[in-house]
Amino acid sequence: MKDKRVLCVSSEVVPYLPDTEMARMSFETARMVHGNGGQTRIFMPRFGLINERRHQLHEVIRLSGMNMIIDDIDMPLIIKVASIPKERMQVYFIDNDEYFKRKATYTDDDGKMFDDNDERMIFFAKGVVETVKKLNWAPDIIHIHGWMASLLPIYLKEFYKDDALFAQSKIVTSIYNNSFDGALNNELKNKINFDNIESETISEPNHSNLLKISIENSDAIIKGSEDISEDLIEYAKSLDKPVLDFHPDDDFKDAYMEFYETKVLQLN
Repeated sequence: MKDKRVLCVSSEVVPYLPDTEMARMSFETARMVHGNGGQTRIFMPRFGLINERRHQLHEVIRLSGMNMIIDDIDMPLIIKVASIPKERMQVYFIDNDEYFKRKATYTDDDGKMFDDNDERMIFFAKGVVETVKKLNWAPDIIHIHGWMASLLPIYLKEFYKDDALFAQSKIVTSIYNNSFDGALNNELKNKINFDNIESETISEPNHSNLLKISIENSDAIIKGSEDISEDLIEYAKSLDKPVLDFHPDDDFKDAYMEFYETKVLQLN
């Protein structure tokens, strides 16, 4: 993996959010690449419950200032950055007051999913791509963690399909046991259609279908949790995608490195 570039895109990363399986593995995967001579960039939403002072986030003016068009509405993009202590790894935070200032991640105080989670997903996906373009940093692998990032693969394959920066990038999606009840706003399909993206898979944007849209537009899949829907794994296999089985924290590194090197990077 020496000098290979891996873009890690996750909705949760330690130490900025609580230590969930996904937040931990998002960090550990990036650290694994970094420790093996690769280059990493980590992107996540700047949820309002992240303590900016404690984690020393600061705005990057040269990367901020763009407007993301979400369903025909201009939404300003703010980019903040921090360094993970002792690791020399940078984390980029996708921010917007309307979408991410609230002191919560996905649900309100009553546990109800935010009605605009669909727009937050679109904003996150487009914000990541536009920022990486400004950095002029062409990733060899783009590794997706979590349903909040699940629209990124289809945006790369459709909306940004003519962008040369990502022409050789391979997309990996890790699937976790972080399901939610019900579905997101049913207007999601129409909102991505505004960007000339069509997908019948998310006519009902529930957790399973969001992951299926990510799987469908990825090159390889990793089973990030031991207990996940077998339907998702079978779906990946039915599309002839390479699938890496679950590996716990204490022995994932060799398996992930081999998967990257012998499966993902070898794909045509």
